[in-house]
Amino acid sequence: MVQLSTYEWKIMDLIWDQEPQTITKLTKALKEETGWSKYTVITYLKRLEAKGAVHYKEGERAKLYYADITRTDAQLQEIDSFLDKVFSGKLGLMINTMIKEEKLSDSEIDELLNMLKK
Repeated sequence: MVQLSTYEWKIMDLIWDQEPQTITKLTKALKEETGWSKYTVITYLKRLEAKGAVHYKEGERAKLYYADITRTDAQLQEIDSFLDKVFSGKLGLMINTMIKEEKLSDSEIDELLNMLKK
C-alpha cells in the first residue's frame, strides 16, 4: 500500500494528468501555488520513488517521471486507510453520521441504497 502525503498528492496529480513529467515542468507547475524550488520537488520525487509510486527514465535532457500507481488505486487506498483510522471498520457509523450531518444528498443516499440492494 502506498500512502501519499498532501504534498505528494500535488506532484502525483500532475504526473497522472500528463506523463511523463520532468523536474522542470513539475517545479514550474507548482511554483505559484507552493513556492517550491526544484530541490523541494526533487526531495518529494525521491520519497515517491522510495514508496513505489513513481519511477523515471533518462531522457535526452532530463529524467522523465512516470506513475507506478494509478490515481484510482491511490484513491481507494486512501479511502481504506481513512476508514480504518476513523471508523475502525464501522461503516454503519460513518454512513449514519454523514446522513445526520446532511453530508449526503438525496441522490447519494439513493445510490447507496441501490448498492446495498445489489
